[in-house]
Amino acid sequence: MTSLMIQGAGSNVGKSMLVAGLCRAARRRGLSVAPFKPQNMSNNAAVTADGGEIGRAQALQALACGLEPVTDMNPILLKPESDVGAQVVVQGKRLTTTRARDYAKLKPQLMGAVLESFNRLKATHDLVIVEGAGSPAEVNLRAGDIANMGFARAADVPVVLVGDIDRGGVIAQIVGTQAVLDPTDAEMISGFLINKFRGDVTLFDDGYRLIEARTGWRGFGTLPWFPLAHKLPAEDALDIASGPATAGTVIACLTLSRIANFDDLDPLAAEPGVRMVMVKPGQPIPAEARLVIIPGSKSTRGDLAFLRDQGWDVDLLAHVRRGGHVLGICGGYQMLGRSVADPEGIEGPAGTTPGLGLLDVETVMTPDKRLTRTKATHAGSGLAVEGYEIHIGRTEGADRARPFALIDGQPEGAISASGKVIGSYLHGLFGADDFRAAFLSGLGIKASGQSHAAGVEDTLEALADHIEAHLDVTGLLSLAR
Repeated sequence: MTSLMIQGAGSNVGKSMLVAGLCRAARRRGLSVAPFKPQNMSNNAAVTADGGEIGRAQALQALACGLEPVTDMNPILLKPESDVGAQVVVQGKRLTTTRARDYAKLKPQLMGAVLESFNRLKATHDLVIVEGAGSPAEVNLRAGDIANMGFARAADVPVVLVGDIDRGGVIAQIVGTQAVLDPTDAEMISGFLINKFRGDVTLFDDGYRLIEARTGWRGFGTLPWFPLAHKLPAEDALDIASGPATAGTVIACLTLSRIANFDDLDPLAAEPGVRMVMVKPGQPIPAEARLVIIPGSKSTRGDLAFLRDQGWDVDLLAHVRRGGHVLGICGGYQMLGRSVADPEGIEGPAGTTPGLGLLDVETVMTPDKRLTRTKATHAGSGLAVEGYEIHIGRTEGADRARPFALIDGQPEGAISASGKVIGSYLHGLFGADDFRAAFLSGLGIKASGQSHAAGVEDTLEALADHIEAHLDVTGLLSLAR
């Protein structure tokens, strides 16, 4: 037993959650297991124990394995900065920023780093469960592929293909994938499974048998919809659903075009007393919001322009005039100031963009990225806060005299004279249960008193139970080689 790869018949078929559940199931069977994703595209990154960054999904999978996340678990991370370009992070460190067309030429050079990381994990664990990216059916991208069949063949890893029945057309997803694959690639696939079924799974028995007959692949089961999925950290901001209109005090978060590191929202959204509203482009900020969060961004000046295009700057000023609270995290903190300057053109064209003017601070972008796990003390309550920093830029100004937190005695973040506008570079701050309760109390919201970390752990256990109940886990694990 060495490795097994889960690939999808399309994007967002549930690969990340399946890998997390399989990792936990394997761990419960006494195996030393690690997750691996050769290439991920996400602006929701996690800071690793070895001082790098990987996709948030691989950090969750590491948790399922009982491991600290390390950069080898996701050696290539693409962080989109525009519609046509992305930052390329290799083994946790930024390599370059490139356009999509140019990245295709770069990929063959990255296979060495991918295999190096994979082999390190394979050498130190009984089992490595690999997650593909997108779909192998995108055969137009097959040349130089490092994420799906290119990796599977280079590393000789057997593949299980996942279809998403919830979006419809699952028979065509799987049979069609086999039809377009190169025959040698198709030989790497050892079987398939169906994900996200709602209702009576026996109603799909005929379709399941048809797939087996058409492909010759072994089926490993049909997995019903997992109703607790929303309790696990989301990799895509679009997966964070707004709470029901009748529940809780409204906390609104702006869905920026380059939203990044929004895991800050998960502990808040899990609170029964909170109705998290993800404000989509074109929608106004809810007038009833007690708190508006401006999240992190991969392109601060670009998202400042995007924010203004939605009219959210006007809504924010009205919100503050009504006595509402605002929290800017990382890029959102930078936007709250008087200006954001990028003299070297690090995030885009060089220049300066006026900020929202809700904090008396100014930001200058600098080439050095701060990438660290951080322990801090909340300046107002003295409570401990643990999180991480992942940003470029230096922020200074008069409101820094009222810091949000102290790190080794040094001020971090800024608070307006009214005390209702807060900026901080600390991500993950609401994971600290005592601080979250105190912060919500300041908004007039009673916290549940529940441990967020324990809730995630319980959900991973429930996910493993769900997978064990409906899939042939023993058969899946027996494929590994």
